[in-house]
Amino acid sequence: MTGGTFSTTIDAPIERVWAVVGDIGTHGSWSPKPYQFSWTGGEPNQVGSTFHSKGSAPGNPNNENDVEITERTEPTHLAFVANDPQGVFLNSWDLRTVEADRTEVSFTVRFPKMHGMAAVLAPIVFPLVGKPDVNRRLAMLKQKVESGS
Repeated sequence: MTGGTFSTTIDAPIERVWAVVGDIGTHGSWSPKPYQFSWTGGEPNQVGSTFHSKGSAPGNPNNENDVEITERTEPTHLAFVANDPQGVFLNSWDLRTVEADRTEVSFTVRFPKMHGMAAVLAPIVFPLVGKPDVNRRLAMLKQKVESGS
């Protein structure tokens, strides 16, 4: 299955990192590609809430998903599922204090079993395009939190 876990360490206390990661409304501000979302149901940022996202994926600059937050343990864990024509993508964020003012952030993405050309291309394209994008996203998150912007 395509996907993986990616990590960075941010020079900020876990509560400050969580204020950004735990608020879906901030995610577009630390995305390396255009990203928009709108809440479609439930209490924003809480388990069971839903939103519609628009972003860019390899081969589809207008990728859209219906997303549901499935887990939230403040200030350490956020998970959601994104419903895509290929299936359900699993996404999770895990935060861990490594020192009083340093936080390790891990992002995990798991792809569904792909079909058709996507099944052939995803294992090739994700390492070439997806992984660098995730690493850029983590770098942007680090910069945003550490700068306080």
